[in-house]
Amino acid sequence: MSEVNSARGRRSGGRPVGGWTRFVTARPRLSLLVALLFTALAVVAGSGVADRMGSGGWEDPDAQSTYATKALEREFPGSQPNLLLLVDAGRASVDDPEVAAEGKRLAERLAAEPGVTGVGSYWRSGSPALRAEDGHEALVAARVTGEEKAAGETLDRLAPHYRGAHGPVEVTVGGPVAVRHEMQRTIQEDLLRAEMIALPVTLVLLVMVFGSAVAALLPLGVGIIAILGTNAVLRGLTELTDVSVFAINLTTALGLGLAIDYALFIVRRFREELADGAEPLAAIGTTLRTAGRTVLFSALTVAVSLAAMLVFPQYFLRSFAYAGIAVVVLAAGAALILLPAALILLGHRVDSLDLRRLFRRGGREPSGTAEKDRDGEGAVWGRLATLVMRRAPVFAVATTVGLVVLGLPFLGVRFGTADDRQLPDGAESHVVQQHIRDGFPGSPGGGLEVLAEGRATPAQYAAYKERISALPQVLRVDGPLVEGDSAYFTVLPKGEAVDAAAQRLVGDLRAADAPFDTSVTGTAAVLVDSKDAIGERLPWAAVFIAIVTLLLVFLLTGSVLIPLQAVLLNALSLTAMFGAVVWVFQDGHLSGALAFTSPGSIETTLPVLMFCVAFGLSMDYGVFLLSRMKEEYDKTGDHRSAVRFGLQRTGGLITAAAVILAVVMVAIGTSRVTNTKMLGLGIALAVLMDAMVVRSLLVPAVMRLTGRATWWAPGPLRRFHDRFGLSEADGPRPRPAGEPAASPDAPGPQGETAEGEAAPDEAAAGTGAPGTREAAGDPDRDKAEVRG
Repeated sequence: MSEVNSARGRRSGGRPVGGWTRFVTARPRLSLLVALLFTALAVVAGSGVADRMGSGGWEDPDAQSTYATKALEREFPGSQPNLLLLVDAGRASVDDPEVAAEGKRLAERLAAEPGVTGVGSYWRSGSPALRAEDGHEALVAARVTGEEKAAGETLDRLAPHYRGAHGPVEVTVGGPVAVRHEMQRTIQEDLLRAEMIALPVTLVLLVMVFGSAVAALLPLGVGIIAILGTNAVLRGLTELTDVSVFAINLTTALGLGLAIDYALFIVRRFREELADGAEPLAAIGTTLRTAGRTVLFSALTVAVSLAAMLVFPQYFLRSFAYAGIAVVVLAAGAALILLPAALILLGHRVDSLDLRRLFRRGGREPSGTAEKDRDGEGAVWGRLATLVMRRAPVFAVATTVGLVVLGLPFLGVRFGTADDRQLPDGAESHVVQQHIRDGFPGSPGGGLEVLAEGRATPAQYAAYKERISALPQVLRVDGPLVEGDSAYFTVLPKGEAVDAAAQRLVGDLRAADAPFDTSVTGTAAVLVDSKDAIGERLPWAAVFIAIVTLLLVFLLTGSVLIPLQAVLLNALSLTAMFGAVVWVFQDGHLSGALAFTSPGSIETTLPVLMFCVAFGLSMDYGVFLLSRMKEEYDKTGDHRSAVRFGLQRTGGLITAAAVILAVVMVAIGTSRVTNTKMLGLGIALAVLMDAMVVRSLLVPAVMRLTGRATWWAPGPLRRFHDRFGLSEADGPRPRPAGEPAASPDAPGPQGETAEGEAAPDEAAAGTGAPGTREAAGDPDRDKAEVRG
C-alpha cells in the first residue's frame, strides 16, 4: 500500500505525501461507511437524552445551604414544599364555608397521593403567609418526593387531575418542581425549533460562501456528526453524573459552529490548492499540513477554555464542559479524518452544482472564476489591512475605547438565582409564582430556613428565636418545629428574597450564637454560597485558560508577544457582550421586543459560562488569522506583508464563519427561556464583534504598532519552538537581515511531524504544482535556512 500511495503522490505533482494524509485517504469509502455507522449508532444511543437531564445545578453541592436543604427534606419534608396549588375563589373569600370545604378536600386528596408528603394548606394551618392579602386566593403546599426525573413523572400524573375548576374554586399548579419540569419541556421544544431555523439558513449561507452546493453540504455533514455524537456522549454521562438540560443547546450551537469553522477552513484551503493547479491528493496533503494543523490548534484552544468550567462545583457549569469538550473533539476529528476522505473522493467535483451559474448570463462559468472570486474578495480585505496599518494608532485607540465603553454597564451587574421568571409570561408555573410575589404577604418563597441540630431545651430554642428576631433585616421568625434532636426556624426577611439585605441576613444568621449547630438555607443562602464557590475558583480557571492559551499560541507562532496580545485582545472583545447582557437582560431594555421578563439580576453562573464559550470561539478565529500571518512571515520575513496577507486570506473566511455561527446562536436565542436567550444572543454579539472589529481592525493595528518585535522570542524559547512548535507554514522563511545564521547541525524549525510524514521544508524541496507559491525553483524555498 505504501508503494501505491507513493506512486499516487508522484502522479499528484511529486510532493511527498505525509503519513497522516496516507492514513485518511487510504480507504476513503471505508472511512465514510464507518462514519455513517457511527452516526446511526449515535442517533440510537443519544435518543431521549434530554429526558434524563436536570434543569437545576446552580448550587454548590458542598455548601452549607445544600447540606441544610437535604437535611430538611429528610427530617421535615413540609419545610421544603416544591408543589403549590394556587386556589382562586374568584369574587368570594377563601374563608367562605363552601370555598374552605373545597380547599380542605383538595389538601386531603393530595395528601393521599403516592409520592407526595408534607401537605399543608391555609385552611389547615391558618398561616397568613398562605393567604393572599386581598383574601381571594390561598395556597396548598406539598412536597413531591424523589429525584428530579421521578418528581417530574409524579407531577405529570397529578397535574391534570388538580388543574382547572373544582366547585367554587379554580386551581393552577406551580412550585419549584413545576418550574423545573416546564423549563425542561420548553427547552426541548425550543431546541427543535432552533434546529429547524438554523440548519436551512446555515445551508443557504454556506452556498453563498462556497457557490457550490456540494462544498456547502460538507461542513453541514461534519456538524451533524458532531451534534449526534455529543448527544450520545451526554447520554452516557447521565448514567454517571448529573448533566444539565441547558447543555444540549451548547451542543447544537458549537456542533454546527465549530464544524462549519473547521470545514470552511479545510475546504477553502483545498479549493485554493486545486485552483493553483495541484492534483487532489497533493491538495489534501498541503491542506492537512497547513489548515489541518491550524484546526488542531484551534480545537485545543477552544477545548481548554471549556475545560476550565470543570473547576467549578456546580453541575450546571460542568455540564457545559462535558458537552463542549465532546463536541470540539468530534468536530475536529470529523474535519481531520472524514472530511479529507470525502474531498479525495470528490476531487475537482467539490465545485459541482455551482448555484452562482444561475445568476450568470447564459448560465456558463467563465474560466478562472474561482480564482477571480477569491482574489476579488482578498483585495477588499487587503485594502482594509493597508488602511488600518496606515492609521494604526487611530484604529487601535478608537476600537479599544469603543469596546471599553460598550462594556461599562457590566460594572452595575447584580447577581441572582434562576427562578420562574426564566419562563415565558404565559407559563402556568410562572403565573402562579408571579401571583404569589404580587399578592401574598412577606417574601413568599424567599424565606430562610435555619436548621438546628443537637439536643436543646425549649428555653434555649426560645432564646435563640428572640436573638435572631432582633436582627435588623428580619420581618418575622416562625417556629421552631422540633423532631427529635433537630428543629428548624423559618425567617422571613423584610425586603426582596435575594436582595443585598437578604444576603447580609444570611451572614448574620450564620454568625449568631447558638447552643446547637445551625445551618442556613433558602434562596438567598444558595445565592451567597454559589457566589462564594465561583469567586473562590474563578482565579484558578482564569489562570488555567491564560497559561494553556499562551503556551498553545506560542507553539503556533514562536513569538512571546503574540500570545500576550491574543489573550488580552480576546478578553477585550468580550466587553460588548457583558455590557449588553446587563443593559438588556438585567435592566430590562428591549424586554418587550425580545419577549422576556427581566428578573433584575443575572444568574451567577451565566457570565462564567459565556466567558469560557466566547473566549474559546474568539481564540478559534484568532488562530485562523495568526496561522496565515505566520505562514507568510516564515516565507518572506516581511512583517507588514504578513499582516496584510493574513487578513487578506482569512478576513472573508472568518467573517463568513462568524456570521454563520451568529445565525446558529440567534436561533438558540429565540428560546422562550431567558437564560438560553441570553446565552444565544450574547455569544452571537461576541463572535460578530470579535470577527468584524477585533480581528479586522484592532489586531492589524496593534501588530503594526508592535512591528517586527511582534515575532521576537529569546534564544532558548526560539530553539524550543524550533524543536517542538507547529505552524501552518508549508516551508521555511529566509533569514531576515540581522538574524544570526543557524548552525548546520541545529535542528530544523519544523522537523519531521509524524512517522513517515515529510517536514514542511522537505516538501518544499519537491516539485510544486505549477502556479503555486511553493513552485520548484523559488530561491527562497530552495534555501532551507532555519532560525537559530
